[in-house]
Amino acid sequence: MNASQHLDLPALLGPAAWSRLPLAVQHRFAAGHRDVTYRGSMDLRCSRLGRVLAWLVKPLNSPLVAANARRVPTTVKVRTVGAGVVWERRFEHGVGSVCSTKALDATGRLQERTQGGLGMALEVFEQDGALVFESRRYFLERFGLRLVVPRLFSPGTCRVEHRDLGHGLFRFTLSMTHPLWGETFHQTGVFADPAPGAAR
Repeated sequence: MNASQHLDLPALLGPAAWSRLPLAVQHRFAAGHRDVTYRGSMDLRCSRLGRVLAWLVKPLNSPLVAANARRVPTTVKVRTVGAGVVWERRFEHGVGSVCSTKALDATGRLQERTQGGLGMALEVFEQDGALVFESRRYFLERFGLRLVVPRLFSPGTCRVEHRDLGHGLFRFTLSMTHPLWGETFHQTGVFADPAPGAAR
């Protein structure tokens, strides 16, 4: 497995873990699925430290959102680009947008990075019927070099959970927890599958 291969989450999870996921989750994350747009709303929260970190890494097209707001209308576009999958979240009311790409690195491990070179190595697993992505380390990739970000200077462990709610709905939850300062970011919201035949 190498970075030129297309992202295949069922293969990364393994057949046993993949089979424990609801069929709707399997459909949303199946390898090679077509581009799709999900619509919903999110509650956003960040700490004072989170706001500072978001400001510091803003030039790197960081996915950190320095906002505290409820019921923000949000659109999530998922599309395949090359061997990776791009996730783009657009928040209304002037909150902004975040965009990142999940792909395999040269060793076949899962990573997610922004266009500015900020990224994280990820583990993916099933837990209680939910699909979970969890960071193992952060890195900054610029000018052909990769620098590991010390844990104390990061926003903390990132955990993203995709939990199916049935009836074409799912909950997306992102949290970042610093080893010393606790939770720095928390985002959660409910999204709907597009209606059959809806524009992607």
